[in-house]
Amino acid sequence: MTLEEFNQLPYGAIFGTGVLPNSPDGIFMTNGGGNLRWVAKKGGGDDWAIYCFWSLWAVEQICESGDKITNELNILKCLPDAQEILPLYRK
Repeated sequence: MTLEEFNQLPYGAIFGTGVLPNSPDGIFMTNGGGNLRWVAKKGGGDDWAIYCFWSLWAVEQICESGDKITNELNILKCLPDAQEILPLYRK
């Protein structure tokens, strides 16, 4: 995603979601196996974050109560094309 594309998104927009394993090969967030759904959301300013939780949760639930991904490697596993907007990430 380019900075220009990001700037065109409305505040609060969900611009990415997916499922990765809860393992070192995926986004290892907690002990135990299973899959984690991640959701990328633009904030109220010119920032953004990715939240995740078990894949059975709805996207809206994850945005409201999920865990924020703060590790840069995990962020890029979710959105590998986010290099240009990575400085705007809200950690």
